[in-house]
Amino acid sequence: MSCSSSSGSEEEDEGVESYRKGGYHAVRVSDSFAGGRYIAQRKLGWGEFSTVWLAYDTKSSSYVALKIQKSAPQFAQAALHEIELLSAIADGDPTNSKGVVRLVDQFKHTGPNGQHLCMVLEFLGDSLLRLIKYNRYKGLELSKVREICKCILIGLDYLHRELGIIHTDLKPENILLVSTIDPAKDPIRSGCTPILERPEGNPNGGVIMNVIEKKLKRRARRVVARISERRASMGGVVGNSKPERSLNGINVSCKVVDFGNACWADKQFAEEIQTRQYRAPEVVLRSGYSFSVDMWSFACTAFELATGEMLFTPKGGHGFNEDEDHLALMMELLGKMPRKIAIGGARSKDYFDRHGDLKRIRRLKYLPLDQLLVDKFKFSDTDARLFSEFLVPILDFAPEKRPTAQQCLQHPWLNIDLTQNEEKNEPSLEKVGVGISNLKIKVGK
Repeated sequence: MSCSSSSGSEEEDEGVESYRKGGYHAVRVSDSFAGGRYIAQRKLGWGEFSTVWLAYDTKSSSYVALKIQKSAPQFAQAALHEIELLSAIADGDPTNSKGVVRLVDQFKHTGPNGQHLCMVLEFLGDSLLRLIKYNRYKGLELSKVREICKCILIGLDYLHRELGIIHTDLKPENILLVSTIDPAKDPIRSGCTPILERPEGNPNGGVIMNVIEKKLKRRARRVVARISERRASMGGVVGNSKPERSLNGINVSCKVVDFGNACWADKQFAEEIQTRQYRAPEVVLRSGYSFSVDMWSFACTAFELATGEMLFTPKGGHGFNEDEDHLALMMELLGKMPRKIAIGGARSKDYFDRHGDLKRIRRLKYLPLDQLLVDKFKFSDTDARLFSEFLVPILDFAPEKRPTAQQCLQHPWLNIDLTQNEEKNEPSLEKVGVGISNLKIKVGK
């Protein structure tokens, strides 16, 4: 759950059944929190543990994201852990320039469903997942991918090298642009006036009608999409592919968010981490993990930004499960896993024989990354080669051989179009350049 303008589930709402003792706190527009300092404006999203609201901070006259945790003890404990990490992140970044979401405040709020821990976070824009969808899954321009990658790496370098924090769930959904794609959804750029008093009429009616309208609109969109797909499959639509959208004017500077599953490197509390498609091989095999798992997820995210498709989408099949298919997909792209690594995990025997070969998936179709980029995604040979030279080392099966975020920031691929982009005077890239210069990195070869 993040502080996005569009975070949480984008297709469904959280339902009413979790608004009970130990569950969510029911919020209405203009409800006040922390002694009247924060005024709820509209819901931004929701997650399994919390809801997030756009709120107006009357003390600083600014908009913030208000994350309200469920009240049951296990959710409160999770919130305390996240607050501990976010506080360390904020304390080490007084200028708010390290590419990680900032915790503004925290407090407790008592309601009919119990006492809820609340976090106040800086308001950010859309997720990279939303940006990928906005671009119609066509892949972003490589110059934009570079700019985004630099922001993410600055954030990871800060977390890993300076704080000793492993994010453990890096993915496009957990990286937010610093502003919204649609200016109308930005409370500052849209020029909207903050709501400080409850709208007239039925105090709940407006909220209920808003939920009903959203459900009806979603249902209508799904019906239209199904009709369009049916027509396309019947040959009723000529030239069905939509034109590419321009990302000009969209600030792609971004920040790493959502530390609900993060941990200190020396205080790990979960063996199964990371969302499936971004999960590193050592996590699948239960070989232990460190900062390098975030680097694996970063490489998967970079590929997805550049192509519009996930790098690995494992599925269970006849006689094998998702994990084994995942390992097979990795090897088809990256080559055979070294035997020592293949048999070195607590779960290795479930998937590999003593020779380091998969037990149930015997025939692998090898296709290296550069060739995949050319054949499927129509990259030029040069672009494919240079992008692969950047990504493949980060996808090394041996975690200790993967470059760190600090080392990746020095890679030539990230600086290919630097001069050209500076001439375009893109403000977000200038900020990234400042961040990189401040790192003063020296990497040995």
